Amino acid sequence: MSEQEILDLAEEFARYRRTALAEVEAPGPAAVRRTVRGRGRRRLAATATTALALFGGSAVGYAALSGPDHRPGPVDPTPSISASPTPTPTSPTPSPAGTSAGPTIGVPDGRFSRAQLLGVPVTLPAWRAGRGCPTSQTRLTGDAREGANWLLALDHGDIDGDGAVETVALVQCVLGTRGPMQVVAFDRDEEGKATTVGRVVATTIDKPEWLFALDVVGDGTVRVQVGDIAPGGGWNARWSQRQWRGYRWKGDAFSQVSGPTSFGPNPNLADVSVTTGDLVLRTADDGSRTGTATVRIRNRGTGPVAHVVLRLGVPAVVRADVDGWGTCAGVHDSVEPITCRLGQLAAGAEMRLDLDFRVLEGITLSTNKADVDVQPMDSERDVLPDVNRADNLVQMTLTYG
Repeated sequence: MSEQEILDLAEEFARYRRTALAEVEAPGPAAVRRTVRGRGRRRLAATATTALALFGGSAVGYAALSGPDHRPGPVDPTPSISASPTPTPTSPTPSPAGTSAGPTIGVPDGRFSRAQLLGVPVTLPAWRAGRGCPTSQTRLTGDAREGANWLLALDHGDIDGDGAVETVALVQCVLGTRGPMQVVAFDRDEEGKATTVGRVVATTIDKPEWLFALDVVGDGTVRVQVGDIAPGGGWNARWSQRQWRGYRWKGDAFSQVSGPTSFGPNPNLADVSVTTGDLVLRTADDGSRTGTATVRIRNRGTGPVAHVVLRLGVPAVVRADVDGWGTCAGVHDSVEPITCRLGQLAAGAEMRLDLDFRVLEGITLSTNKADVDVQPMDSERDVLPDVNRADNLVQMTLTYG
């Protein structure tokens, strides 16, 4: 290359630098700030895009609740992705029976008031063998009508653990002054009609002979107060031994779960006996006739007797003398029969009385026989039934010596 060509090439490069560089802006402070802001916006946009992709709609929901007066509520779990385009519908699982969960949807409330239960036909479990009352679709009565089912008491509670309340009733088949009894549980069907769940407990010949009360407690236990001996026929209700027994529904029947299962001997079922010797009347110095009769009273029962009353049916002319009557209360020697009121007699104990009598001078006896009778009494001085009345009465012979 010649020297002239070299000079021409240098001139061309110089002209190029002057023209290109004049159009290029030097990166000053303002240009730097614009560049930084642009890069920041790009990073924020990329971050937000990633967050939305990760959290979906939840992020939007929380942003709306970010104010000072809002707190986020429970978040619904994200459903798992299914390969099937059509989601499978699910139904709530029912609570198992016997739990304390709330009522299952569709379980009817089996609460009947007394008036409601008296106003609808019900079916009762069969009464015990023998003459009884109707059981199929019969109406309960509010009073003691002969041959009817008398509603005595009722209570309510969840006895089968389904979360709904049932009704428990004490019913008696009225037969004279007594009649069998049973506690029956009722529910309500979907149409609102009364249905029978089952019998809780019933009276039997072997005991209990009577049902006094019922109570449904919080865990569904039906408590029934049972009595060993039915009142009536001279037997006072307060003499019956009473026990609270608990029963639970076991799916197909009620079973006893608490309380005693049997009765011991009833202390109010007395068994006292009396024996006596003859009364021999001999002439005294003043011309009257006197004599002593020995009377023995024994308690053969299993419990103490609060009071014992001895009655001696001697003729009115035979009067109680002084000796031997100190243990008696309320003796009236001019009243026939002579009554001797005694205190408590323990079980198995025996009491001996040597009782003196006097007949005034010149009096002739109209009979030589006198009934001697003993009666057991309770603390309120009501006569107790005796299991063996045959040994409560004997005869005393009166003779002149």
